[in-house]
Amino acid sequence: MLHIALLAQEEPHAASSPLTVDGGLMLWTVFVFLLLLAILKRFAWPAVLGAVEAREAALERQLAEAEQSRAEAAKLLEEHRKLVADAKTQAHGLLTEARQLSEKERAVSLQKTKQEQEELLARARREIATERDRAVADLRREAVDLSLAAASKLVGERLNTETDRKIVSDYLATLEGGR
Repeated sequence: MLHIALLAQEEPHAASSPLTVDGGLMLWTVFVFLLLLAILKRFAWPAVLGAVEAREAALERQLAEAEQSRAEAAKLLEEHRKLVADAKTQAHGLLTEARQLSEKERAVSLQKTKQEQEELLARARREIATERDRAVADLRREAVDLSLAAASKLVGERLNTETDRKIVSDYLATLEGGR
């Protein structure tokens, strides 16, 4: 440094320009540059290189994790789609089965209603026939009684009721058969 100070004092009037080459300054600049380069190469370069390599490894790991996550998401999406398709198929099957079951129940109910209706109609016909036969029998008795009463008035005496009734009943039966 002393040497630089002496040089600066010796040439006080020399104008320094940017194009002027000073050998001593150039030598010191190269020496300082090489010294700084050696220090950086020895201490800073491994740390910077290690940080860059660590960052590169972290980025590769994150890319691998992202790819794995993407693959898992694609797999889950496919499973989801399959489950949705299965659910739709099951729902369609259940709807079809429910429709078939309701049609079957409707047919059974309709058949049961028809059968009950036919049974009621048959019972009503039997009851009507029974009531008609009873009414006809009552009318015959009344007709026999009226006929005997009229005949007894005409004859003037009381006829044998059981025999007379048989005769009148047979006569009325022949009249019915003629109709």
